[in-house]
Amino acid sequence: MFKSKDIWKALIVLSSLGILLAVYLFYNFLAKPLVESCYINATINCDAVTKGSLSTLFGIPVSLIGLVGYIVILVSSILKKQKTALFMATFGMVFCLYITYQEIFNLKVICPVCLACQLVMLAAFLLALSLNYKRKK
Repeated sequence: MFKSKDIWKALIVLSSLGILLAVYLFYNFLAKPLVESCYINATINCDAVTKGSLSTLFGIPVSLIGLVGYIVILVSSILKKQKTALFMATFGMVFCLYITYQEIFNLKVICPVCLACQLVMLAAFLLALSLNYKRKK
C-alpha cells in the first residue's frame, strides 16, 4: 500500500495540475485567447462552458470556483490537513459532476479541459479518501 507521505505528494501534484487547468479556463472566461486550443467543433469545446450560460454560478465564474477549490486542496495537502483535503475534494467532485451533467445533458457539449478537471478531482478525492480511511484504522 502507498505511504501517507506519497499520497500527500500525489495530492500536491494533482492539485497543482488542477490549478493549471482552472487558470486556463478562467483565462478563457476573461479573455478571447489568440489560439483556441480547446475548440475542436461545435460539440467538443470549452467556449460553451467558459462563455455560455454555465460560465457563472450566482454571478461567480465557475472556473474561479474551481481554481479556489484546487488552491485549498493544495494548501491543505502541504499542511497535511486530512479533513480539509477530503471536504474540498468531495465538494469538488460533486461540483464537477454537476457541471459535467449540465454540459452533456443541457448544453449538449463536451469540454475537454473540464473533463480533465473531473479526472484530476476524482483522483484527488480517492487519495484524500484513502488518507482519511488510513487514519481511522
